Amino acid sequence: MSDTLVAQPDVLIGGQYAVDASRPLTGVAGGLAAFAAHGVGTRREGLMAVQVAPGAPPRAGLLGLLAASPPPGVLTPLAHGAAPIAGGEAYFVICPAPPGPSLAATERSWSESELLEQVLRPAAAALDALATRHATHRAIRPDNLFCASPGEPVVLGCAWAAPPAMHQPVVFEPPYVGMCLPAGRGEGSIADDVYALGVTLLSLLLGRLPLAGLDAESILRRKLEFGSFAALTAETRLPTSFADLLRGMLAEDPAHRPPPTLLKDPSAARARRLAVQPPKRAQQALQIDGIGVWDARSAALAMASRPEEAARLLRLGVVDHWLRRGLGDTALTERLDAAIGQRSGDLKPEDPRTEPMLTMRAIAVLDPLAPLCWRGLALWPDGLGAALAETQAGGNPAAAQERAARLEEMIGAEAIGAWAGLHGESENAPKLRQEARQYRAMQRSRGPGPHTGMLRLIYTLNPLLPCASPLLAPHCVNRLVDLLPALEAAAAKPEMRKLPPIDGHITAFIAARQDGRDLAETVERPASRGESATLAPLRTLAALQNRLPQRPLPALAQWIGEQTAVEVTSWHSRSTRAQIEAELQSLIAAGQLTAMLKLLDDQAGLGADRQKLTQAIGEIRRIDAELAHIAQGAKARQTTARHYGHEIAAGTGLAALAAVLAFTALG
Repeated sequence: MSDTLVAQPDVLIGGQYAVDASRPLTGVAGGLAAFAAHGVGTRREGLMAVQVAPGAPPRAGLLGLLAASPPPGVLTPLAHGAAPIAGGEAYFVICPAPPGPSLAATERSWSESELLEQVLRPAAAALDALATRHATHRAIRPDNLFCASPGEPVVLGCAWAAPPAMHQPVVFEPPYVGMCLPAGRGEGSIADDVYALGVTLLSLLLGRLPLAGLDAESILRRKLEFGSFAALTAETRLPTSFADLLRGMLAEDPAHRPPPTLLKDPSAARARRLAVQPPKRAQQALQIDGIGVWDARSAALAMASRPEEAARLLRLGVVDHWLRRGLGDTALTERLDAAIGQRSGDLKPEDPRTEPMLTMRAIAVLDPLAPLCWRGLALWPDGLGAALAETQAGGNPAAAQERAARLEEMIGAEAIGAWAGLHGESENAPKLRQEARQYRAMQRSRGPGPHTGMLRLIYTLNPLLPCASPLLAPHCVNRLVDLLPALEAAAAKPEMRKLPPIDGHITAFIAARQDGRDLAETVERPASRGESATLAPLRTLAALQNRLPQRPLPALAQWIGEQTAVEVTSWHSRSTRAQIEAELQSLIAAGQLTAMLKLLDDQAGLGADRQKLTQAIGEIRRIDAELAHIAQGAKARQTTARHYGHEIAAGTGLAALAAVLAFTALG
């Protein structure tokens, strides 16, 4: 990675460890970037900081577990957290540095005795210790096994800073893992580690990688058609005792592989032989989009990679006919008919998810070991979170968006529950069905953006995934406690203040990371109740500031103040508005969001203000009515006055005339 670390000794990972900017390490972290690290105070040396890649969250469940109870023979995590890099921040996992070079550093053929004493026994002991902690390694291969010096036992490398098996080449994984999305391979089982260890032993014995030069699909097809042991060893002559050991470790069914406890005694592991019936081979191949397959598991693999053609062949009955006539497996045919004939939840025939559900069911029946397959994507249910996170990492945007759309469709169809129903004997089936319903409900949850529900699901399934909001760049915000300081820093950029201080990513991140129902309701209430677009962010951030350690946020308060200026204009009283504006500026300077919310969301005061406005409007209307009444009565009064005036004038005239006549008559 081209980024170099910025030396900031006050920023410590786990409060104990610092990353050495000047000492990048190569070939020590299983394909990830790494730097030297040391303990602060204790001055502990011999450590490394493994950098977490964007969109590839670390294995959160194991980081704390293994740090509290580190197994021997494994480079286990000590702490994890964000640290500065050039132009931003990144997430790191601190663990011991390897004691020496990896087994891939020198290409040579190992002897059988070296492999048993220096590789198999110590690796089996480490896997056994992991198994007792209900953990898996999922990154066993020559370049991630380290040896202090020739003749010393190997140490298993770091496998915690990325999704399980994400960086494993397909050749080291069983077919039911290798066919998955790299990020969606899931935690797997310790038997998968035994398989990877078996391929590693074979690679070291041969001095080369088996099946080198073949692409991933060709490797998978060869393993399924001939069996892993036969495909990997081909025509290579192996010592009989070693061949027996590898045959067990590379068994197709994980239940048939020897456990690590048994591998610590290779002679006992060799003596453990299970009668395994080879897969039934058809008399003629089934053609799936130009690929000829001869057995059921190979057919499932071909259908998984070519889902449209698979759905067409299933609808036409071609697969049914091949199973019944070509393969001659009536029982499998009946199971397939029963599975694809089941009602696919509430999906209707015209629903575009109907055909993917049909193909998924068929693959699960043809290969009970296969993962969930949906529209060309394969993953294990516990790998869903990492697979979703990987779609947010960038890279090829078009391809990532297509994967995201398919995964979203799969969640909406509750495909995990349907897939689990086809494995009814599994004790995990009820749990998976319940989780499928929960995922769908979360997917449908509302928020400020069109994909807020999906984002909340992604952050919920990936507790260490940083918030991907552009508002927070370049900070690495994995925890709620880091969100407000990052927004405070963003508020210092004038271009940021033109945007709302909360987007769909931040809303989903808060909802996923909160640890109390009240905060979740605060986040979700604005969307569900149609609250003001300017007041809703303040309510959410104020609740967050109130829950976390108090810290003034003047820049963020100024940002929100600019966004909520319209709320002040909702007050009608000029004097009250002026008072609120003055108080608001004071609270902004103090950086107190809760007090700002209380001031702007004063429902009682707003009610009184509206009541006074209503009274004032009523008084104005009364005055207007009186004026109108006066205006309407003026004409009538003028007519009456004119009438009386005429009468008075006439009377006065008559009186004057009578007086004149009387005066004349009297002489």
